[in-house]
Amino acid sequence: MNVLSLFDGISAGQIALQRANVSVDKYYSSEVDAFAINIANKNFPNTVQLGDVTKWRDWDIDFSKIDLVIGGSPCQGFSFAGKQLNFQDDRSKLFFEYVDILNYINSLNSNVKFLLENVRMKQEYQNVISKFLNVQPIVINSSLVSAQNRLRYYWTNIENIEQPIDKNIKLKDVLVDNPIEKHFLSDKAIDYMSRLRSGKPRWEYHKNPLDAKAACLTANMYKGVPYGVIKEKVRKLTEIECERLQTFPDNYTEGVSSSQRYKALGNSWTVEVVSHIFKNL
Repeated sequence: MNVLSLFDGISAGQIALQRANVSVDKYYSSEVDAFAINIANKNFPNTVQLGDVTKWRDWDIDFSKIDLVIGGSPCQGFSFAGKQLNFQDDRSKLFFEYVDILNYINSLNSNVKFLLENVRMKQEYQNVISKFLNVQPIVINSSLVSAQNRLRYYWTNIENIEQPIDKNIKLKDVLVDNPIEKHFLSDKAIDYMSRLRSGKPRWEYHKNPLDAKAACLTANMYKGVPYGVIKEKVRKLTEIECERLQTFPDNYTEGVSSSQRYKALGNSWTVEVVSHIFKNL
């Protein structure tokens, strides 16, 4: 199988295909973030990096041989956590690059499969995506296969997708044994998190009960937003814990700075969810 991954990030798609026992001949990646490319190439050195998705007409590949198109187009214009600029946001406009590429490949190979992932959004935005892709999304929460609450929409023409079986994983199940000092919050940070926001301490918006699910990982974790974990001291989640919440192998993102590891993981897919979908290929 030849795979074209748009907005590939750290190549979660390659791990998902491996876990689904799907044999890949060539894996083409379109990504522009240098740190994400570094992580992907470290783990999958045979990845064919194509660069900017907007320059796809210049790519030197045989589009007729692509069997699977995957991607999670940037979501900042759709997310309830963002400004909801929808398709006016330059990043969310990239969805139409995905559509153009998929339509072109489909004109050469009508059997091509596709998968598009995105965030929970207003119905009107969802309807636009569904209209262009001619399928309705499947809604899956990563909490079924991980210790993280992460509700995502998956548009695909891969058939017979059912909800994953709940693995009943809790946050306490993914914690490392010996977090290092840099992960513990300073007195200044603890004071800040204790201040009121809309009448409640900031902890109320970032707490992660050990016997429940962690809050959804986000790309702005690299800015230092702490996800409170209370175990003798207050600390944020470690890089490895975030990898486990996204069901990556430990140290998958090692090799770049901590801030870039957090950012990459917040932007990525939950591998086990995508693997679950790919098992139906």
